[in-house]
Amino acid sequence: MSKAALIWIYRDYLRCSGCRRCEIVCSLKHEGKIWPEASRIRVFMLIPGIEVPHLCAQCQDYPCIDACPSGALSANKETGAVIVNKEKCIACGRCIDACPGKVPFIHPAERYAVICDLCNGDPECVKVCGEGGWNALQLVRGSAGYNAKLYAKTPEEITRDLAKVIYGEEMAGRI
Repeated sequence: MSKAALIWIYRDYLRCSGCRRCEIVCSLKHEGKIWPEASRIRVFMLIPGIEVPHLCAQCQDYPCIDACPSGALSANKETGAVIVNKEKCIACGRCIDACPGKVPFIHPAERYAVICDLCNGDPECVKVCGEGGWNALQLVRGSAGYNAKLYAKTPEEITRDLAKVIYGEEMAGRI
């Protein structure tokens, strides 16, 4: 399946404060309670001072959908977001393996793949980040100039890249 993302979330990692309000509001929206472990966005701090909001990059080629053996994953025609059919998902983890950023994970209680669904085009994480004044997450409509591979990286890869920017190449090599 190949389709350009219609809506996606831009991340300015250097603006992320690590407040984790995005995790809280996401879990409230999708789980009905504060449960960051089940949030569709996760903030990683692998080096103190470097916070990495990690969520689906909405890859144009959808490797997760192609890898799903049960047909549990599809793309929303209006937003381009990956949608998980809980009843069809067998929690095999192939979507995780296929994802260049290793973003999907298995729900901690219900055993299905968890992937950002963009809150049907109105992402709560973006709103709460903007309300806080950080604007580390921003909603973008359309895919002009968008390259999912810039964001479809593991938290470790992103942290390494940020460390180079913040601390310089030589210092980052010591981390």
